Amino acid sequence: MAGGFFALFDDVAALMDDVAVMGKTAAKKTAGILGDDLAVNANKAAGFPPSRELPVLWAIMKGSFLNKLILLPLAFLLSAFAPWAITPILMLGGVYLAYEGAEKIFEWFGWIAHEEHKEEISEDVLTAEKKKIRSAVVTDFILSIEIVIIALGAVEGEPLSVQIPVVTFVAFLATLGVYGLVALIVRLDDIGYAVMRLDDGDGKGAPIVIGRFLVASLPRIVRALSVIGTLAMLLVSGGIFVHHLPTLHRWGEHVPGILLDLSVGMILGAVSVGIVVTLRALLKRFSSRS
Repeated sequence: MAGGFFALFDDVAALMDDVAVMGKTAAKKTAGILGDDLAVNANKAAGFPPSRELPVLWAIMKGSFLNKLILLPLAFLLSAFAPWAITPILMLGGVYLAYEGAEKIFEWFGWIAHEEHKEEISEDVLTAEKKKIRSAVVTDFILSIEIVIIALGAVEGEPLSVQIPVVTFVAFLATLGVYGLVALIVRLDDIGYAVMRLDDGDGKGAPIVIGRFLVASLPRIVRALSVIGTLAMLLVSGGIFVHHLPTLHRWGEHVPGILLDLSVGMILGAVSVGIVVTLRALLKRFSSRS
């Protein structure tokens, strides 16, 4: 009896060791998408009044946790019973990311009107905030699919007793890590003011210099993240198609990977934006006639 009891401990220890090793592998493979996830979500969380930044970020983070709770069981079921469905789902998500990225670029250049801004003028601030939170949660959902699938691929062939804890750990660690860093970024000015208050009173010490640097850095970081986040959506989108369509991969084998992913994402985004703009115009025309 005692031998069986201690044998059980040995099995649990071996399982935890396997989970730790595979978790490290899965975390390394998802590191690239986590960088894109950080840029995209920091971009989505910026632009709110200072008093609303953390509440909005908390709402998006809760949505991200809910996304993981929905996606993880679905991912395990698909992996077990319908692995063929994973790639088409990823590609649909890639089209959505490409659309969002290309739409923002076209708005920057004034090639299409900023529809969301026009709608928000007639809305109260709370309604506009809820719309932005929903948009951020939807984008997080697409990026979460990519994270879960990459983590699942890293433990492919392992028993479910390893797959489930490893992928779950990586998915929730990604949420905590990404949104923790986003919270740090959006509150950088408050951190700067707190550092400045540590000065001894002469106004020339290191705390003042560091604090002013942090405060001045925030708007520049937010602007940079707006650009980086948009490019990240296009890169993730293009990467999904390049990595899952061998023909695209062969055509671009002499092109640097990042340039190929960006080009494919931009083409997808331009096509999807063109389709959406055309459909909107047709709907307006039909509604005006009726």
